[in-house]
Amino acid sequence: MIRPSLLAISACLALASPVMAEKLTPERLFSDPDINGPTAKGVALSPDGKRVTYLKAKPDAANVQDLWAVDVKGGEPYRLIDANALSSGDKALSEAELARRERARVLARGVVEYSWDSEGRFVLVPLDGDLYVDSVADGKVTRLTQTPGDEVDAKVSPKGKFVSYVRDQNLYVRPLTGGEETAITAEGKGALSFGMAEFIAQEEMDRDTGYWWSPDERLIAYTRVDESGVDIVPRADIGPSGATVIDQRYPRAGRPNAIVDLFVRDLASGKVVQIDLGANKDIYLARVAWSKDGKTLYVQRQSRDQRTLDLIAFSPASGQGQIGGKTILTETDPHWVELHDDFRPLKDGSFLWSSERSGNKHLYHYTADGKLLAQVTKGDWPVDKVEAVDEVDEKRGLVFFSASIDTPIERRLYSVSYTKPAAPKAMTPAGGWWTTKVAATGAFVGSYSDPKTPPQTALYDPAGKRVRWIEENRLDEAHPYAPYAGDHLVPEFGALKAADGQALHYSLLKPAGFDAGKKYPVIVSVYGGPHAQRVTKSWNVSDEAFANAGYVVFKLDNRGSSNRSLAFKTALDRRMGTVEVEDQFVGAAFLKTLPYVDPDRLGVMGWSYGGFMTLMMLTAEGTPFKAGVSGAPPTEWGLYDTHYTEQFMGKPDENKAGYAASDFLNRMDKLKPGSLMLIHGMADDNVIFENSTRVLAALQKKGVAFETMLYPGERHSVIRSRSKGLHVMKTHLDFFDRKLKGD
Repeated sequence: MIRPSLLAISACLALASPVMAEKLTPERLFSDPDINGPTAKGVALSPDGKRVTYLKAKPDAANVQDLWAVDVKGGEPYRLIDANALSSGDKALSEAELARRERARVLARGVVEYSWDSEGRFVLVPLDGDLYVDSVADGKVTRLTQTPGDEVDAKVSPKGKFVSYVRDQNLYVRPLTGGEETAITAEGKGALSFGMAEFIAQEEMDRDTGYWWSPDERLIAYTRVDESGVDIVPRADIGPSGATVIDQRYPRAGRPNAIVDLFVRDLASGKVVQIDLGANKDIYLARVAWSKDGKTLYVQRQSRDQRTLDLIAFSPASGQGQIGGKTILTETDPHWVELHDDFRPLKDGSFLWSSERSGNKHLYHYTADGKLLAQVTKGDWPVDKVEAVDEVDEKRGLVFFSASIDTPIERRLYSVSYTKPAAPKAMTPAGGWWTTKVAATGAFVGSYSDPKTPPQTALYDPAGKRVRWIEENRLDEAHPYAPYAGDHLVPEFGALKAADGQALHYSLLKPAGFDAGKKYPVIVSVYGGPHAQRVTKSWNVSDEAFANAGYVVFKLDNRGSSNRSLAFKTALDRRMGTVEVEDQFVGAAFLKTLPYVDPDRLGVMGWSYGGFMTLMMLTAEGTPFKAGVSGAPPTEWGLYDTHYTEQFMGKPDENKAGYAASDFLNRMDKLKPGSLMLIHGMADDNVIFENSTRVLAALQKKGVAFETMLYPGERHSVIRSRSKGLHVMKTHLDFFDRKLKGD
């Protein structure tokens, strides 16, 4: 059993001298080098098991990443790809690549992704729209493509013979070691694309690809996406030097989705077979996977109302259902069925699957024809996800998964036998938050942090013993955070009760130089929506800038947020903006009981769903909040996309009352003049700018005083540059200083 490093804690104590202690400011938070220290991202163990590769930011430019490697047996890390040597960083990427990065929330530039060949000989690196191959043996980097269009979603085929990619809406394949490319499709243009995940799949379904290789490289399955029926929403991309109107295909709630078909092509013969997904085209292609022998293509098909999820086995030769022409497994739920990435086909034809049918998400083992063999995990806690990168440990019959068994605010890695289910075995210790990637051998890469320990990444053997550091990130005198360690602020954690008795976990960060005899203003930082969790025992110093400015910073995960039971998550079904607000008001009531909190100076801030929550909390009956900053808020759910909105609200014509109650314009008469600041990126392609312009116009028409800050050229993520991030934070502080402090 391994233990997290105690070096960070001891370093904090060693650096606690008043002479060295400084207060973390917004300026330093958004300066180089990264205040969190060097962190390893995108960590992968090479197929031959000899080295670990990872992405690492440059010390003098935290938003530019290089590709690094370290040998498993020892030695110092070394750089494989220097981004600046191959790119100036000023190339204008295509709209398709910009949109793809926005969907993936990729904010860095340089090397942002990479992949190994199957034997560990080459690393494929997409960079600024072109492809490069690094030969590990001699370190030689070869440019594979140089075309006007961007090659996106590049992959190395399973046996390492080919590279595949999408360019200009068509799918291509070429030999990895060089040679002519082969066009798998040629008809992609306009509203038609091949091999690309559509907007909804990327943004909401966690499916970021539209093609899948068979294990033997003979076949490739790919999508045909027809967006001709999707509404065109003209989007003004307003930048610092002018505006461009983009006719974006955006499927709003209740409106038509793209039609997605699935095909399989035999690379040798060129034969193409269409997979029969059924007569109903108004469905979601949720997931696609191959069996280990490549003889079966598995498809997960989700109904438009998202209350049914079918697992179907197809013969790639005929395109028809392989098991009696029927689905082999169906999940149903009166609320919704969550998509997941836990399906793992095994060599004997059986498979692993996860389901929330017991009230919590757990793992199950099925035969090839869908008969239940065993429930692998059980208990009053949910599995987070299966952590095997591609395969589980079939030699030992083990599956590795992450979960928060002891408390929702900590996460650990566990293993359990799927052949003889028993109590899960913890592979990592308690006390903080782990993210892991597990190889088929059971060896894993683990990153750990807690409120006193910056992220530390290491390689561990199948027993959980640390083999070597990948990025120790020790909090010593040389660490970027060292000057501030003496005044490091650690949040307090606790739990309150919702109206239905369920636990609501919170974190509370007290101001720097805290004096129990004083009364402090509070900033409640909220997200509040599904698929997110804010309160965790992990490293986070960004809130310190607010605490150092004299604020109590409070976070609470309300009902609807993730990593909890089915009942906890579905409490907001068809009524977003209700139970979440009730729970946040439970938090506000708790704050008012604290002797050091000024009950008349509560503020709230949030982005995206948190921006929506801010608007709901400012306009709720008897609101305790004096001021709020709403960033990029959905202000009327009929303007947002199909998959997300309909999952929780249904279609607009099926839930008119729910949509009306959550429309800010129907509540704005309750907004206190001067209490709101509205922020939005003027090129947002996710929460379209119209969400804010309708509010601006309505408040102006009513003569209601408010403030706003707009960011030309910025999309939903907004904080792409460190200067913009600094401006966003200082804008928040300036507003709250004036509204909550009277400064």
